Amino acid sequence: MAPDVYAARPEHLEGRLVKRGQGLLDLLIYEPALARVGASLGAGVRPIVMAADGACRIEEHAVDVAEVTPDVAWANRDLYTDGPVREFMVACLKSKRLRWLQSSAAGFEHPVFEKLVGNGVTLTNANASAVPIAEFVMARVLEVFHPGRARREAQARQAWESYDFRDVRGSTWLIFGLGAIGAEVAVRARAFGAHVIGARRSPRGDEPVDEMIPASEVRDHVERADVIVLTAALNEETRHTVDTAFVACFKPHAVFVNVGRGGLVEERALLAGLDRNQPHMAVLDVFEEEPLPEASPLWNHPQVLISAHCAGASDGTTLRGDEIFLDNLSRYVNGKPLKNVVTDL
Repeated sequence: MAPDVYAARPEHLEGRLVKRGQGLLDLLIYEPALARVGASLGAGVRPIVMAADGACRIEEHAVDVAEVTPDVAWANRDLYTDGPVREFMVACLKSKRLRWLQSSAAGFEHPVFEKLVGNGVTLTNANASAVPIAEFVMARVLEVFHPGRARREAQARQAWESYDFRDVRGSTWLIFGLGAIGAEVAVRARAFGAHVIGARRSPRGDEPVDEMIPASEVRDHVERADVIVLTAALNEETRHTVDTAFVACFKPHAVFVNVGRGGLVEERALLAGLDRNQPHMAVLDVFEEEPLPEASPLWNHPQVLISAHCAGASDGTTLRGDEIFLDNLSRYVNGKPLKNVVTDL
């Protein structure tokens, strides 16, 4: 799919940024992303390419990053993983022409996004990581429900031993945050036969769950849940949702999963609960301070499974992000409504 609504072609440059052609759309894009989707951008889109060192070029001609004024920008997964994020966002903030930014970030709590909205920029979310994050949640919960380590150890000893495990079917899941990620988790949990309770600030009624409650009531339902999953955004309302009072509501055998934001959890309160087996196990992919400090007691706690904020790092995430962006770019140049518009930072 290639948006090709404009016939204008990029002018040749002589070492500096030249005046845009009529109808030409300037797109700020990170170099690795351009390598994948460049042929699909269409003749009316002129890439302003940012390299890993923050330098910019149009075609093969270097341009002063201070003169870069994109109309649209794509902050994709490559950029956030190992790219010049600061330089990219500064260019976006300085551009008086920028009207749309698509980001692969799951959350928009960073102040830069609020500033962009204040500049009149429309934000859209790629949602490309929702599928792998949901699969990650299922894999980790199954890892807790099944005695995988004991089985492997028995195999190493050539011991013919049988181990009981927990059914997902018939369990109750509470998912706090029913955006794209929470919805994907709910679909998979229900496919296993779980009863799913969803919580979000403003329930719509079309969520793929068995029960839907307002976010303000989430603590009242924690004691019902065998698995509690956080997929909510971080803001002043949700910060430290999981505090001492929340932890006190966990069942002794509950599994707690956080793939939202580290700031949703008061880590000291969670540690105190784990020490009394309430919850039984915590699966943590995000933390208040990242990377997690070496001195954190979470590292060596026997009831904690840690990963390095990588729940969405599947082999399909980047390609899904490409497809979502190209679809939205086609919509933008053809004057159609954008998908995944962020309305709540």
